[in-house]
Formats: sequence, structure tokens, C-alpha cells
Amino acid sequence: MKAAIKTKIKQVGLSVLGVVGLLLVLGFSVLWNESSYPQEETWPVSDHFDGKTFFNPWDRKEASDPEGGQRQRGTFWYLWRWLTADGRPQWPEIKELPPAPRPPFRVAQGKIRITIIGHATFLIQMDGVNILTDPIWSERCSPVSWAGPRRYQPPGIPFQDLPPIDVILISHNHYDHMDLPTLRRLATSGTPRALVPLGNRALVAETGIPQVEALDWWDSVALRSRLTVTMVPARHFSGRTPWDRNRTLWGGYVVSGPSGTVYFAGDTAYGPHIQEIGKKYFPITVALLPISPFRTGKPNDHTPSRFSRVHMGPNEAVRAHLDLKAGKSIAAHFRVFRLGWDGFDDAINELFLTLQKEQVPEADFIVPDPGRSIETDKGMAGTQGEEKGKRVSAAR
Repeated sequence: MKAAIKTKIKQVGLSVLGVVGLLLVLGFSVLWNESSYPQEETWPVSDHFDGKTFFNPWDRKEASDPEGGQRQRGTFWYLWRWLTADGRPQWPEIKELPPAPRPPFRVAQGKIRITIIGHATFLIQMDGVNILTDPIWSERCSPVSWAGPRRYQPPGIPFQDLPPIDVILISHNHYDHMDLPTLRRLATSGTPRALVPLGNRALVAETGIPQVEALDWWDSVALRSRLTVTMVPARHFSGRTPWDRNRTLWGGYVVSGPSGTVYFAGDTAYGPHIQEIGKKYFPITVALLPISPFRTGKPNDHTPSRFSRVHMGPNEAVRAHLDLKAGKSIAAHFRVFRLGWDGFDDAINELFLTLQKEQVPEADFIVPDPGRSIETDKGMAGTQGEEKGKRVSAAR
């Protein structure tokens, strides 16, 4: 009995040392990699900026900690459980995906074609313009290449198969959404322009992209072919180091043109901004909505998750789809990086259950395989090709 207790104490002690060691190593790595994080100018005080930090106006009392005042404790226990694999579901590792059709060079006027790369990375082709959202082709979303969340399946389209990219949309500066190595590859391949939230311009410009424009919520820029891109609110937070939390803005994007309107939510929790976006940009042809992570406990634990303050789960995503009155929605942010305690299929299975409960046709909220494309015609939000009217299986 005493021997068992000693063994357990030793295991706990080693785990604590492991967490502390991991924090120290990652901390020094972040300092080394991000110590030159460019400091930008300040901006006028607004309903989401207090002169020093950005915040979610719907959660003003929690402006410095949108996760509910438990950031330090939550981060420690998250790392503890991550290191000790405390009940965390295992994911299958997919080494190869079935070959997907190479995206066209351009898409004709009157059509919108959206190709699913994975996580929050989409190729949007509309009105002669090629747009890439939150591009990440790296193996890990981390400040270092040897630690941090890794991919469980490859990108749906190989990087070399991309058509010429005209503009990149970046929703915020978390590592799974702002991947500097991928941005450098895009700069080398000739991508001329990126749109970013306030505070991120200088860092993205360092990747070599020639034209980087920083936007506040509701700012709009014009692209060619009568396309307009507007940054819209999101309910989230930002930070790449322990010292820059909420020093840069976060948001989503609405892309409007003759062929229709696409809403890219980025990373966001559900909130009043969803209805506001739906009203301002009705009708939304296609909405790209995150559905995970949504679990921070065991699969049968249905207590409210701290993720719900900053992420949408499947239930909230369906609610957002209905509030937006979107013609079609496409699921994002699942099955690539294991960021919570969701099982590999949990988000998809929960999504289908919620669609059934809310009597939403599965064809209206699409969960396509990576590399597949959804295409719509002007004036309608139907799907074409192999994804038309098809429920995509939760298991490959």
C-alpha cells in the first residue's frame, strides 16, 4: 500500500515538473520567436477598445479575461490534463486524403466556389477573385515546430495546387489562424495582399506580403470585380505570448459581390453580433461557421464549457445559421487540431443531432470532406457536384 502511494506521489510530482518544464521551455521559445512582436500605433477608444486592450462589448466586465475570470487556473489545469492525457479522447491520424480535384484558376461571374482546406482555411473563388482565409499548411499551430497542437489530417489541397491568391483574410492572431510560415510561403508565391484586424499589420507585413491593411470592425475595402470585404465583429480574444493578451483585435469577414455574399466567422462564440450581421448583409449566400472545440470535460459531461465564451459548438452554430438566415452554412474548425476534449467525430455527430432537433435539412448545413468544393449559382444557395444534397459521413 505504501509503495503504491509512493509511486502515485512520484507520478504526480513528475507530472508537475513536466508541466513546469513545459511552461518554461515554451515560454523561452515564445520569447525567442516573438520578442520582436511589432508594436503598432494606438487607436481611438471605442465600444470594443479601452485605449489599451480590445474586448468583447457584450462581456465588458470580463474585458481582460473573456474566459470567465479563470484564465490562469484554467490554463494550468488544461496543460496538466494535456500532459497527463486525463480522459482526453484519442483521435485517429489520417496520413493521406483521397485525391481532390484541383481548384480552377478562376471562377466565372455569377458563381461562388468554396473549397475546404481544413480547420478555418477556405479557398473562396467568386467574381474572378481568389481569397484564402486563415491559411495554415504547417504541421503544428504553435510558436515552435517541435511542440504544440499537431495536425491529425493533411490539408485538403496541397499548397502547390492552389490557384493564384489575390487576398488573404486573417481573423485574429492565434497560431491556428495566423500561421507565419504559411504566410511566408504565400508571399514567396506572389500573394499581393492581406487584410488583418487592428494591431496585426506590422507582424504580417514582416512575412513579405507587399500590401497589408489593418481593419476595425465594420471597416470595408474594395477589391476588383466590384467585390467588397468588410471586417465584422466576433466574440473571441487574441494573444501570441503571455504578455500581449487582447492587444490586437479579432473579427470575421463578409465578402459581398455580384455573385452573392459569403460570411467567414473566423473564431467566435455565439452572441448578439450574429443577428446584427445577418440583418446588415441579408441575404447571406454561404456562412462558414466553426463547430468546435466545445468540450473541456468528459464526453458525458454536459455542463457549460468555458469554451462557450469564445467558441461556438455545434448547437450554437446551428443557432447562428438560423439567425443569419444563411442560404447554406459550411462547418469549420474541426477534425484537424485537437484543441479541446472533443472526440474526433463529436462535433459532427452533435451537429447532425441538432439539425434534426431544429428541423434544419442536412443539405443546408454542409460538412464536406477536406478538398471538396461547394458551388452556388447567383441568386440561389444550392450546392452542385458531388456534395449536392449529400450528408457527408461523420466517418471517412
